[in-house]
Amino acid sequence: MRNTFTDSDALGVTAVRMLAVDMVQKANSGHPGLPLGVSPMAYTLWRKFLRHNPANPNWPDRDRFVLSAGHGSAMLYALLHLFGYGLTLEDLREFRQWGSRTPGHPEFGHTAGVETTTGPLGQGFAMAVGLALGERFMAKEFNRPGHEIISHHTYVIAGDGDLMEGVSAEAASLAGHLGLEKLVCLYDDNGITIEGSTRLAFTEDTAGKFKAMNWRVIRVADGNDLTAVAGALAKARRPCGKPTLILVKTHIGYGSPHHDTAKVHGEPLGDGMAETRKFYNWPHAPFEIPDAVRAHFGQVKTELAGTEKSWARKLNAYRTAFPDDHDRLLKRFAGELPADLEAALPVFRPADGAVATRIALGKTLNALGEKLPALYGGSADLAPSNKTDLKNRQDHVIHFGIREHAMGAIINGLALHGGIVPFGATFFVFADYMRPAMRLAALMGCGSLFLFTHDGIGVGEDGPTHQAVEQLAGLRAMPGLLVFRPADANETAHSLALAIRLKKPAALAFTRQDLPVLDTEKLDIKAGVARGAYAVYGGQELPDVIVMATGSEVGIAVKACQELAAKGVKARAVSMPCLELFEEQDEAFRDALLPPRVRARIAVEAGSSLGWHKYTGDGGVVIALDRFGASAPWKVNFEKFGFSAANITATALKLLGK
Repeated sequence: MRNTFTDSDALGVTAVRMLAVDMVQKANSGHPGLPLGVSPMAYTLWRKFLRHNPANPNWPDRDRFVLSAGHGSAMLYALLHLFGYGLTLEDLREFRQWGSRTPGHPEFGHTAGVETTTGPLGQGFAMAVGLALGERFMAKEFNRPGHEIISHHTYVIAGDGDLMEGVSAEAASLAGHLGLEKLVCLYDDNGITIEGSTRLAFTEDTAGKFKAMNWRVIRVADGNDLTAVAGALAKARRPCGKPTLILVKTHIGYGSPHHDTAKVHGEPLGDGMAETRKFYNWPHAPFEIPDAVRAHFGQVKTELAGTEKSWARKLNAYRTAFPDDHDRLLKRFAGELPADLEAALPVFRPADGAVATRIALGKTLNALGEKLPALYGGSADLAPSNKTDLKNRQDHVIHFGIREHAMGAIINGLALHGGIVPFGATFFVFADYMRPAMRLAALMGCGSLFLFTHDGIGVGEDGPTHQAVEQLAGLRAMPGLLVFRPADANETAHSLALAIRLKKPAALAFTRQDLPVLDTEKLDIKAGVARGAYAVYGGQELPDVIVMATGSEVGIAVKACQELAAKGVKARAVSMPCLELFEEQDEAFRDALLPPRVRARIAVEAGSSLGWHKYTGDGGVVIALDRFGASAPWKVNFEKFGFSAANITATALKLLGK
């Protein structure tokens, strides 16, 4: 029975606790409070309820576990070691050390069994909503009567700090609205934060708040009562049309001299180790695991392997009944994309007139949606403006509401779930609301697509509050994130397809205003986007001056180069849709495009100048916007701020001494 526990289970819980505090003590750094308080509920979940297989951490229908309170990573590493995920005692001894598999906070892709990077509070909770949403999406597409091939739960352990963060409120609200009944949050309700009692700043009725957001709420009065925790988890698994919050009353640092105080949150136990070991009747040396405990977890590991074997039998039956769906399912979880994906892209022609890149985005998304069933996402209540509505696949659309931060985290969860190409959209200036989630996407390298329209002063009359200026430079400063700012409709199509193909986190910025269309018959736009930069005018001979630009400024740069050519100046216009990809090219390509001997260079971008001097050098000029914008028609803004062909031409002539 799930609610039956033995002395072996009690020893198992103690082993998790002691390994965790041993790690913190040896590192002289870390957080012993959470492991001492939370290990009973974590052990109960992993031992009795979590469907997982340490021998194959990534099998598709496993339950997902997220430690949102990532500062308690020592507990997670203890669980991974004892349950047999491949972490050795030596790995535990290297907790928080250079190059170890046990970093200070859990890192996705770094340690087997870690489903997501956590630590920034609230992010794990919100990503868990994405994981649960991913399960529902895949189940709806692939399950058949009598063949429930996708059916798993997402469990998250969150603390007071997680639930104080606004992103958790956003995500919880959406999860309740969507009725994600396979999402279960165990709330470590210990009443302590770094500054002291939670009552200093957190006195709300958490249970009432979650009930109001359409969550089922269960209480456990004593977090050390394994039977009570198991009973709550068993109830949480019963369908009710709502996600579940289990409020578990715990004691931070339980069993240590400083339990129920802020001191035990983030400091090694030090001299208190001996007293803590005595409290738990644990006479063993640091990192010593008794044979009885080893034998217990060995048996548990054997049992857990049977969980996946049971699913494998279901998968074989599914393959017999639905061979095509079976093959599609495996390809989806393997991340396979159609070889001819780019063939679905719309082609835009100059003769058809100027096109805003947000309009091109909408057409491209819908074209790819027909070819790519994995495409799933939506907008933060801006789909009519972002043009991100999937018109023929409404069941692939998420209405995130005005919850940008949660949207970013949720699409990270969708990307981590597997089988899904997720996207979220809003205005570019609101990338600031999403930045913590984007940073985690970059850290994890997951294939989240962040789509931003209304990319700058071209927003016009809405004024500086809605005009992105510093956002491009800020996102380009983020390691691991690809930032695209396409110059026209065709660059838009190829940028989006490439971002999907690369499976890396990417931010793409699009215009509100119409832009001239580049000619695909004269330019190899696909190759240009793939290399991050290419010549769109004057690329055949050594130029006198180079004008580099992105987005809406490329068309202006081309016009300026044409004016310069009429004056006898050899000018090259270079579109640079993705600086990160350009930097990945070899030196020969970069020097051919931007010849070092050509010192007369101009960079043009209607945003911060930060970063552009690298390309202009000492002899060049950056035409940028190192101030906020203004409320005026967009054409007036461009003219007043110097983003005009006339200003570029005059600047070039001055550089050349003409």
